[in-house]
Amino acid sequence: MTGSDLDAERNRVSARLSRYARVGVGLGGVAARIASGRLFGTDSTDRGNALALTQALGGLKGPLMKVAQLMATIPDALPPEYANELATLQSNAPPMGAAFVKRRMMAELGSDWRARFAEFDLHPTAAASLGQVHRASTSDGQRLAVKLQYPDMASAVEADLQQLGVLFALHRQFDSAVDTREISKEIAERIREELDYRREAKHAALYQNILADEPLVRVPAIRPELSTTRLLAMEWLDGKPLLSFKASDAETRNRLATAMFKAWWLPFSRHGVIHGDPHLGNYTVFEENETPTGINLLDYGCVRIFPAKFVGGVVDLYRGLLENDQERVVHAYETWGFKGLKKELIEILNLWARFIYGPLLDDRTRTVADGVAPGEYGRKEAFLVHKALKEKGPVTVPREFVFMDRAAIGLGGVFLHLDAELNFYRLFNEAIDGFSVDQVADRQTKALETVGLI
Repeated sequence: MTGSDLDAERNRVSARLSRYARVGVGLGGVAARIASGRLFGTDSTDRGNALALTQALGGLKGPLMKVAQLMATIPDALPPEYANELATLQSNAPPMGAAFVKRRMMAELGSDWRARFAEFDLHPTAAASLGQVHRASTSDGQRLAVKLQYPDMASAVEADLQQLGVLFALHRQFDSAVDTREISKEIAERIREELDYRREAKHAALYQNILADEPLVRVPAIRPELSTTRLLAMEWLDGKPLLSFKASDAETRNRLATAMFKAWWLPFSRHGVIHGDPHLGNYTVFEENETPTGINLLDYGCVRIFPAKFVGGVVDLYRGLLENDQERVVHAYETWGFKGLKKELIEILNLWARFIYGPLLDDRTRTVADGVAPGEYGRKEAFLVHKALKEKGPVTVPREFVFMDRAAIGLGGVFLHLDAELNFYRLFNEAIDGFSVDQVADRQTKALETVGLI
């Protein structure tokens, strides 16, 4: 190891120790409440404790805030009071200044980095938990969105994930309805993947291939020669915020909802891939001749690739519920990795499954959930399931289930925001027409090989 390597390693260790200290201080008081058995209880102090946790996390820049926001979108991973409070967290990370951006760009592309762009705005257009986005253009006239990762994010991630592990362990002590160990592993793996922008570039290329023939969805092209592990240069796609169309006519809102459905279900049902981050900022609306036409799918950090048999379980559960075939329903749960399923646990899981699949089982034009506010989608049902599991559980949630569930809830929330009325049954059956596990496995292998993911 060279002297510079040793210095870099010392810096990483120092940054991680510093992060442990800062996060530990921020969460220390909250963790003490957990240890006293009150944080995840049901007494009148719940909301106050939830506020304390939100305040402790809200002062942090980096992955722990991202994890907290993510946890808030996974039904039943946290009690409702905590989920509701954590969902309000926003990434208020101060952006890197111009001088700092120059140093970071030099570190990624070399001392002549500026000559590789026709234009580069040193002031970011957006700042998030792991990095910030800059507008740029190339000498051939292509407009770019350049995502630059903050320094020392690997150290921050490891420090924050260790703290997350502590919180999960304490949660298990005081609430045994859901064993969160697999949830914790899954979140850790996905967050670590998000640090690798070369992998994200491959995810974007994967989606470009999968959705090449879908006119309602656009995927930005990547400029690999201007990208590194911590720098990602992609085509700038013009678009307007999705929620700016909430007051549009029904035809427009339904078209955009259909685009969202296809952007999510087609890659999953045919290739076993999902876009796992339902954050509304990850979508914009593109227009043709001033008519809102479809969606731009912008961020590919959180993409989950599933075994083909898991997709088979999704289809089996759907058909089992549709045909009231209990044997097929149980087979689906076992395919996913649920173990030790007794009749009572199966009935509890079916409560949740019938909620998620409800619109897909109903052959009519309808909303995804009548009379439900977007932020409340799934909360009531998760509470009922949690209450039942306390009596009949616990149950270990398979790790593949985590982002599947989270993305489904996020997608439902988008449909509610748009007040869309669609025949979800027909859309879903079009997506799974001719489905077979072997076909998904074959398509997935070819698609992943094409972009270098295997």
